[in-house]
Amino acid sequence: FYQWVWNIYRKHAIVIWVNNENKDLCKRFGEISMMNKKNLKMKPVGSEYMEQYNALLRYVFQVTEHELSSIGWQEKEIIRAKFPTMQKADVIGWFDDDNLVSQVAIYPMQVKIFGVTYSMGGLTGVGTYPEYCNMGLMHKLLEQALKDMRKKGQYICYLYPYSIPFYRRKGWELISDKISYEIKDYQLPKNRQVSGDVRRVKTDSVELKKTYERYAAHTHGAILRDELAWNEYWLWDSDDIMAAIYYNEKDEPDGYIIYWIENEIFHIKDMIFNNEEARTGLWNFVSAHFSMIDQVEGDTYTDEPLAFLLEDASIKEVISPYYMGRIVDFPAFISRYPFKPDITDREWKFTLTDPIMECNQGTFLLEISRDGHGEVSRISEKCEDVISIQTMTTMLMGYKRPDYLAKIGRLQANGAVIDMLEDAIEQQGPYISDYF
Repeated sequence: FYQWVWNIYRKHAIVIWVNNENKDLCKRFGEISMMNKKNLKMKPVGSEYMEQYNALLRYVFQVTEHELSSIGWQEKEIIRAKFPTMQKADVIGWFDDDNLVSQVAIYPMQVKIFGVTYSMGGLTGVGTYPEYCNMGLMHKLLEQALKDMRKKGQYICYLYPYSIPFYRRKGWELISDKISYEIKDYQLPKNRQVSGDVRRVKTDSVELKKTYERYAAHTHGAILRDELAWNEYWLWDSDDIMAAIYYNEKDEPDGYIIYWIENEIFHIKDMIFNNEEARTGLWNFVSAHFSMIDQVEGDTYTDEPLAFLLEDASIKEVISPYYMGRIVDFPAFISRYPFKPDITDREWKFTLTDPIMECNQGTFLLEISRDGHGEVSRISEKCEDVISIQTMTTMLMGYKRPDYLAKIGRLQANGAVIDMLEDAIEQQGPYISDYF
């Protein structure tokens, strides 16, 4: 007469209790849950709990020994690799006595948003043991994590979602895509003359990091990688991964490709370039492997499909959502946000909703000066215009345009406001190729 339905999402587990016949049993289950909750305490997770932290992730992710061995990992190696990260991250969790039962981690990071450097909280390590679900533990952890980010001036948060609906309910929204592609060997671009050259380098080389640094400095949405971010970027790659840099005629690094070759397939983990010549030079390098491979498979993280750039454009491309983002403190975020300049000052009165953060709830006046500086203040008057923090985030990050969001009912505002927002917000989708 009853059953457990388990929905295991890789970063958190949700238990759904289904019982249509015995309400007393359900009531008793709720009483047990409340008894358990009385013994629970939220506190920082120190490095002394590293093994428990890892065990919880292993359980929630459903990572098996076979999967770890397939990439050359052992559990102790993961703990050693994660230990330096844990020392830099802010990890909070719920404890049942001294047993860690629910957790989140926040990595201190920086990102470029339309040329402005923001401190960013990278949310990861999200998990709860199933017997402790449906107690509101994760909601409280996320609320505390966001409050901690706000105190530290991290006004934007990124995460890689393993359940998009769950994080949407908590205020996050999609902000970037990943385009996966397959190119047959005969579809590879023909060699074209460039002034620079490509050189293979070690993946841990300073040159590779400098190349990315040059690229990220002018790329919207990109994470400015420090040691922590680079560690996460490489963490799950095998030893077969390789890298090559394109140097221009001035011997400056203008792009790189990270790749591996397996079973006659050239796999591209990532390719970045600062200009068309660097892109051409890197594809010349890929095409030089023609005799060794049958096809190329890779991912790109820009909002521009690859097919149009190839002579034979009939390649396979699959677009899938990648990262989600969330504005943590809306007024503080706007104070540094670079709107496009205009010949006149602009303003917008609206109601903003947020399922967690009180600082983002209420009616606001957004004023944008001629030079593109924004300022937000609270107002008491009622406003017909309504927008959620989810929609505000995806709009200001450039992932979805105001006109589109209004058409699908995510932004309630009149035509004049929509036109103003279209003119005020830069048109460029975020580039995020990291994984944490």
